[in-house]
Amino acid sequence: MSTPKSVLDMAAKAEAKMVDIKFVDTFGTWQHFSMPIAELSVESFAEGLGFDGSSIRGWKSIEASDMLAMPDPATAFIDPFCAVPTLSLTCTISDTITREPYNRDPRGIAQKAERHLVSTGIADEAFFGPEAEFFIFDNVQFDSKSNGTFYSVDSVEGVWNTGREEAPNLGYKIRHKEGYFPVAPADTQQDIRTEMVLTMEELGLKIERQHHEVATAGQAEIDYRFATLVRAADAMMVYKHVVKNTARKHGKTATFLPKPLFGDNGSGMHTHQSLWKKGKPLFAGKEYGGLSQLALYYVGGLLKHARALCAICNPTTNSYKRLVPGFEAPVNLAYSARNRSAAVRIPTYSENPKAKRIEYRPPDPAANPYLAFAALLMAGLDGIQNKIEPGEPLDKNIYELPPEELKKVPNVAGSLSEALDCLEKDHDFLLKGEVFTADFLEMWITTKRKEHDALRIRPHPYEFFLYYDV
Repeated sequence: MSTPKSVLDMAAKAEAKMVDIKFVDTFGTWQHFSMPIAELSVESFAEGLGFDGSSIRGWKSIEASDMLAMPDPATAFIDPFCAVPTLSLTCTISDTITREPYNRDPRGIAQKAERHLVSTGIADEAFFGPEAEFFIFDNVQFDSKSNGTFYSVDSVEGVWNTGREEAPNLGYKIRHKEGYFPVAPADTQQDIRTEMVLTMEELGLKIERQHHEVATAGQAEIDYRFATLVRAADAMMVYKHVVKNTARKHGKTATFLPKPLFGDNGSGMHTHQSLWKKGKPLFAGKEYGGLSQLALYYVGGLLKHARALCAICNPTTNSYKRLVPGFEAPVNLAYSARNRSAAVRIPTYSENPKAKRIEYRPPDPAANPYLAFAALLMAGLDGIQNKIEPGEPLDKNIYELPPEELKKVPNVAGSLSEALDCLEKDHDFLLKGEVFTADFLEMWITTKRKEHDALRIRPHPYEFFLYYDV
């Protein structure tokens, strides 16, 4: 177990000259400030490090801006992307006066969710295993002005480059939806993904596999071992840090935008979940898919609150270009052991009770992992506490269902605006144990509505194609 002293010893052994203080903002971006390593002491971990929080998105106003970053020794690593040896520490944010966790700090919210779980007596650990997909591009350009807008992404793998002058063009472009998963030379990014994996392992993540994903143009996935809620979210921040900076090191750019390409698969973040108590798994049983009744109630909670969860687990306007009915996206609010377009899948790879879990498929990697995992846990707990039945499983081929039967299967929210409407109407389950607060949710909804409106009022290039000659 890491302690402040062991962290300082690690820094001394690595001859660290600087310490980088990291924390996650409301919407999932790592923020940081740095100081000479001599400024960090054992006392710093208990006393915190002061900074001005007024400029952080969604946080305090200028008249109440002083905040404390409380370093967590368990998050320490030597940042491989700094030229000077630098110790990295992830922090939870506290109020300088009350010393209480700041109610808009996502990591603090995730910690409260873990404490709430224990207080219910249902379980003492919640494990999360996210599978975040991303794209590695060779070039990205975009602009939005009053008289025009555009975006353009490119990759040497992109099928649209079969006719490009590349001196020479060697072919081997990956066709749309055929990226899962041919070997080299079609897959040009084996080595860069392996470098990401090895760097992640050096930083403490336990990696299970890496591979090219379905889409053309460098879609990728790296899976790491599940962990408890806060630790899994901490790992996701390290994961994104490594992916983006390794790509940059190679002159490329990585993005977790859910839908950067038209006509091909988007990037999801399927999230595996299970509850444990006193070292024993609670989701294994003799019900459908080898689940326990408790696990089915957890699924019932997820499905009941799924449309509200979209506002947190799919928090961008771009998210809903992935969640479109009629394709492979998991838009159907049902559960199944086989159907991958169902919102909840029951993995059946192993009969080991310790491996029994549920997979919630709608989230995407634009989500703040601390908020997303906390919200999913709260929905599942609500299902258990209120014994919410998930209904019958959906084992039929959704694409072959007659229209009258398909209409009976509800869908996730169809837009960010719709998801925010659902969250406004259905959020009491998030307020239990003061895990989320009304203040936080009001800020979240207000900010996200501004994002939605900013896109809604701008002309779209495709509108010119459709309507310019009216």
